[in-house]
Amino acid sequence: MQLKKILLFTFFAALHYTGNAQFKKGDKMVGTSLGSVFFNSGNSAVSFPDFNGYSSKTTGYGLRIEPVFGWFVSDKTAVGASLNINPSGQKIRYKDNSTTFQEDKTNSFNIGIGGFARNYFNSGNGLIPFGQFGFNLGISSMNTEGFGFYSGPPGYKNTYDGKSSGGFFANASIQFGLTKMVGENTGLDFFAGYTYSYNKNTLKTTTSTDLDLDGDIDFTSTNEPTTKFTNHGFILGVGLQVFLKGKNK
Repeated sequence: MQLKKILLFTFFAALHYTGNAQFKKGDKMVGTSLGSVFFNSGNSAVSFPDFNGYSSKTTGYGLRIEPVFGWFVSDKTAVGASLNINPSGQKIRYKDNSTTFQEDKTNSFNIGIGGFARNYFNSGNGLIPFGQFGFNLGISSMNTEGFGFYSGPPGYKNTYDGKSSGGFFANASIQFGLTKMVGENTGLDFFAGYTYSYNKNTLKTTTSTDLDLDGDIDFTSTNEPTTKFTNHGFILGVGLQVFLKGKNK
């Protein structure tokens, strides 16, 4: 909620100022976009007719930061390069009454490079609509940890942790938005769009088992599962762009 208030304040404050932009071939744009920002927290409860159920709580976060550097190849179209930085995480905790009997935690971090093409549909006004296509690819890392136990009888507890190696990601996006000029060379972007992403990670995971809940590890096991997943998502974000005149201006 706090983030939404900040974004709304920035947007309406910007509307009180109207700058003008006249892009030309050879101009440059330098800036960054901040999209798909979320922090969530949710609860669920499961019950059964003949015995007590359990509850769970899920918390998560994620954001995508994308610095860009582009060149205007015409008076309305810019192409360029981008850097993609995308941290995210999730934790799920399961409880029976007040006792946590299972917890799973995952943190991911993607970093890569890509390119984009942006077309402005008009220029010379303070509020300029645009469409943009972009793609990124790079390396991905993931860490997992958690535990689960059953008080029995017989009781046991499993504890695990995993770390990925050789991770890879790729994504493509289509965005539509508005650049609000807040100065002769500075603009605020407000945009929404669609993104498709692909991730692959191989997790080397070690699991330790305590069979009688005495605190001693009875045995450990190791495996290396490979996870591949695709995602279709909705992007909503803001950005800041600085427009630099070409040498002939």
